[in-house]
Amino acid sequence: MLVTVGARVDFRLLGSVAVVAADGRELAVGSPKRRSLLAMLLLHPGLPVGVDRLTEALWEEQPPRHARTVIHNHVSGLRAVLAAHGAGAAGVELATDGSGYLLRAPWAAVDAGRFERLLRSARAAREPGVAVAALREALALWHGPALAGTEPSLPLLCAAQSLEELRLAAVEELARAHGRLGDHGAAAGVLAVEAALNPLRESLVAALMLALGRAGRRSEALEWFRRTRRTLAEQLGIDPGAELAEAHEVLLRSDPAHPLRAVAAPVAAAPVSAGSAVPPSAAAGAGPAPAPWPFPRRPRGFSGREGELAALDRTALSPGAIAVVTGGAGIGKTALAVHWAHLHRADFPDGRLFVDLCGHSALPERPTGAVLRELLLALGLPAEQMPSSPEALAARYRELTAGRRMLIVLDNARRSEQVRPLLPDGDGCVTLVTSRDRLGGLVATDAARPVPLAELTAPQSVTLLATTLGPDLGPDLVGAEPEAAARLARLCDGLPLALRLAAARIATSPHRGLAALVDELADEQGRLGLLEVEDTSVAAALALTVQHLSAPARRMFHRLGTHTGTTLDSRTAAALAGCELPEAARVLEQLATAHLVVGIDRDAYTLHDLVRLYARSLRPGAGEEDAETLPRLLDHLLNTLLAASAAAEPGSEPCCELPADARFPVGVRPFADRAGALAWYAAERDTLRGAALAAVAAGRPDRAWRLVLLQWPLIVWQVRDGWVPLLEHGLAAAEADLAPGAQSRARALLGWVLLEEGRPEEALVHLERAPGLAALAGDRSAQAVALVNLAAALARHGDDDGRLPSRVRELLGRALALAERAGRPDLVALARQHLADTCLDGGDPAQAAHHAARGLALAEPPFPAARRVVLQTLYGRALAATGRPEEAAHHLAAALRAARLHHYGEGESAALAALAALAALAALPDPDLRPGRRGHR
Repeated sequence: MLVTVGARVDFRLLGSVAVVAADGRELAVGSPKRRSLLAMLLLHPGLPVGVDRLTEALWEEQPPRHARTVIHNHVSGLRAVLAAHGAGAAGVELATDGSGYLLRAPWAAVDAGRFERLLRSARAAREPGVAVAALREALALWHGPALAGTEPSLPLLCAAQSLEELRLAAVEELARAHGRLGDHGAAAGVLAVEAALNPLRESLVAALMLALGRAGRRSEALEWFRRTRRTLAEQLGIDPGAELAEAHEVLLRSDPAHPLRAVAAPVAAAPVSAGSAVPPSAAAGAGPAPAPWPFPRRPRGFSGREGELAALDRTALSPGAIAVVTGGAGIGKTALAVHWAHLHRADFPDGRLFVDLCGHSALPERPTGAVLRELLLALGLPAEQMPSSPEALAARYRELTAGRRMLIVLDNARRSEQVRPLLPDGDGCVTLVTSRDRLGGLVATDAARPVPLAELTAPQSVTLLATTLGPDLGPDLVGAEPEAAARLARLCDGLPLALRLAAARIATSPHRGLAALVDELADEQGRLGLLEVEDTSVAAALALTVQHLSAPARRMFHRLGTHTGTTLDSRTAAALAGCELPEAARVLEQLATAHLVVGIDRDAYTLHDLVRLYARSLRPGAGEEDAETLPRLLDHLLNTLLAASAAAEPGSEPCCELPADARFPVGVRPFADRAGALAWYAAERDTLRGAALAAVAAGRPDRAWRLVLLQWPLIVWQVRDGWVPLLEHGLAAAEADLAPGAQSRARALLGWVLLEEGRPEEALVHLERAPGLAALAGDRSAQAVALVNLAAALARHGDDDGRLPSRVRELLGRALALAERAGRPDLVALARQHLADTCLDGGDPAQAAHHAARGLALAEPPFPAARRVVLQTLYGRALAATGRPEEAAHHLAAALRAARLHHYGEGESAALAALAALAALAALPDPDLRPGRRGHR
């Protein structure tokens, strides 16, 4: 049993999150999730924190269904720890408040609270010695990175970053206080450690350089400048800012023989990182005068984007203009904004500000208050005059920007509410916002003008490639291999980041030329790996977008890697994610907002190749839900194929049934008519082929052969369109599944396709085997189809030894009998169609007319119009051959009109030919029916 020692409990946030008893012992709080819950409550002392907010902090990924129960259990565990150590007597209470919890504790019991009070005390101190003592006490409270030992969730990462900013500000203020005391060596000692840990924080390095100079250590100070300049160039591609450059100039102008003299009233250094906020070059109007800080340099190799630049020009004409430049990762949003800013530098005499909001970044999203403080410091407001609340900061910012002509670039925003407090108040100000999201709220409420960036066109991509390679390499390489350059642009999806990375690879080995890299990029397995140079890659850029998605959208994106096509709708998405249709539609729209998918029509989206490959590269979890993603997709496609075949061939029965264990999707695409179904077949052909191959690879041959055979309406309609490889895969899958009926249908269809491709010997091998396999399966319908196909093939390409016509008619007679016994009127009509054709060729027009008439009687709607056209043409030919020209003309005219109505070209040609033959015997009464006329009766 734990024994209470004293009536005091302390809480630590500045280091590992911990509860400390009165005797200094650290109490056993528990798991990282319990520490995370404690941290969230301590960060909001005395205020209720809702369960939803706690859930977001405890689970970085998708929370479990029982998250509320887990949180309640952690609260109970914390209560037990606190009660066992007398926390109640110390004024500590963990209470339930509505749908959340709150923790009451004395301010002195939380180290973060004591730190902030000491920092305020130091800032208010008039004597530097008092400030030094307070700041040293404040910094002594730190025991490591803030909030250590908690879950790496976004709320906690943001809070830790804010606390770290306060710590660094305290370090800089301590150094300044030492300097005011004349102890420059102590100031340098304080700053040196932090500058080494934060090499990109220019204010730290500048303060350290000046402290070293004042301490008589000029050479060390100059070495810090050289080291920092190199780091800025290598990691950020920028030159030192004005503060750092000014410190360097001061050192260069100083006398090496004497220590640098301290200024009488040093200006408080702004707690900013390099490149975060860039103040204007001169003040205008009322308010404090800002110092000249640099703007990001003009992007090298920028080309194209004339339309988008013109859109920014037009937007900037409006008072207080706001433009939102949107697009996916690596599309060139920041480059466009910075390039435009350089083109219009003279339009903003009061300066330009640039802020990276870290919306999609490896760093946590920057708190609004911290950004406003940076902007106010950039505008020249002294630190001691800084308002304390975010609202007051925003009001002061609007006040200082009113009446000025400035450009504000808010880069890498994620949410509209993140941007609104940072909008300036002057009509002469222009704000450029860049984001991977659409920021529709900003457009709706703040009249922002969207400027979407699309992928570069092929010519623009080639131009960017040549420009990036530079004048020495670009023209020669691109000019020597124009086809390879164009193909490279396609493989990079017109994405500027990908093109620049490809150019970097080419530049390191120019002797290999473009074609070698193109061949390597053509391999999808290695493409993303090739588009990576040092710490920059397409995959990393996409990862930053994905990590900021909502949990459902992130889960959906991971499952898109399983999709076998490049287009999808909400039904396909629902199948992939295992969710309901409304949720799938919402999540797809979120992915479109983040530019991970592109809307191409109503409820229709596409994935660019690089995004698709990245989604495929993500390794899903090993859970049962992930293992079910592909089977759900396959069964969704099978259900859709059944619906499509019913619409494409009305009146026909499906060539197969669903597997016994098939899942039924939440929604199946409806097809209004045959044309819509065939259009879907054609559009999804690659998707269906990929699905069949994926089914084979996953050991699901029962799905694979169905995915192939259910495409038969498009196969017979576009029979000479390269179907043989797919049908061979389907046959192999049917054989692996030991399904003789499926093997029969696959061989019958494959034989027919081979026949139409002019490969009769190969065709007959399959067609001869198909009827027996169908009989073995007891499938009369499949056997009838196989016999019809075999008879048709023999009639066209069989060896005529005198018995061939009789064998053909015998096969068709068997097919007719099987179709009638199977109760398949569509197959009965098919058999009679071929019997009529065979009888006509064999000189028996009366029997041909009999079969054609019987078949035509079955060919009423919803029977396919094309089949009726064929039967009616055969009937007209047979009537003409039996000496009944008027009746023949009537049926042939009807066939012609129907063929034209349904855009059936082959049927129209056959009807016209029959009419021409009839016209050669006797003049037709209606001139519209003569060959070559296109009118309708």
